[in-house]
Amino acid sequence: MTQPKRWVRTTTIDDSVELPDWLAPVAVGARDMHVDDITRYPPQHGQGRHAAVLLLFGDGPDLLLVQRAKDLRSHAGQPAFPGGAMEPIDAGPPAAALREAHEETGLAVEGVRVFGQLPDLSLPVTGYVVTPVLAWWQRPSSVYPADPREVVSVHRVTVAEFADPANRCRVQHPSGYIGPAFLVQDMVVWGFTAGIIAGILERAGWAQPWDTSRIVHLEAGA
Repeated sequence: MTQPKRWVRTTTIDDSVELPDWLAPVAVGARDMHVDDITRYPPQHGQGRHAAVLLLFGDGPDLLLVQRAKDLRSHAGQPAFPGGAMEPIDAGPPAAALREAHEETGLAVEGVRVFGQLPDLSLPVTGYVVTPVLAWWQRPSSVYPADPREVVSVHRVTVAEFADPANRCRVQHPSGYIGPAFLVQDMVVWGFTAGIIAGILERAGWAQPWDTSRIVHLEAGA
């Protein structure tokens, strides 16, 4: 009988990867992150299909985001990290995250150095369990909407933009969900993606005080 997967509940960091000084706070701060630091929904044994997303840090420093197409079955129109479901050809979450990022943005993966993985996280709406993969964009390449069926735009958003108190708020979804969000580059970054970014900002010491009473109401279908 196949045994249920035991989901990884803590961060793993590859200390053999030499990182630039500006990125070291992410590796140090994320080292002891636990699934409960990011979400209220830890994965359960035997739950859902596995997926991976790429948290790609480039000089700036910045993070790579994509905006999903509006006709997708899940996360339609939302800003997100590049990534998707793991396939049989993938050796693990880093391979899946890099493959998906290449397919979605044209990213030259040979210029990327993976240095860690955050805890596996549950996405109750889709049933997926997602591994966020930490990576350094050592040799940046051109990125663009390589698969317009899935991605309508690609963005490099600076950490300064995410950390700016003027760009931070909480969103309220018609479903009743309330969570952190960022208003950057004409996008509302919320949900799973915003939760991870907020956690990274805190752990890396990049967060600034912001008005947590500021609420932005999302429209139905967002």
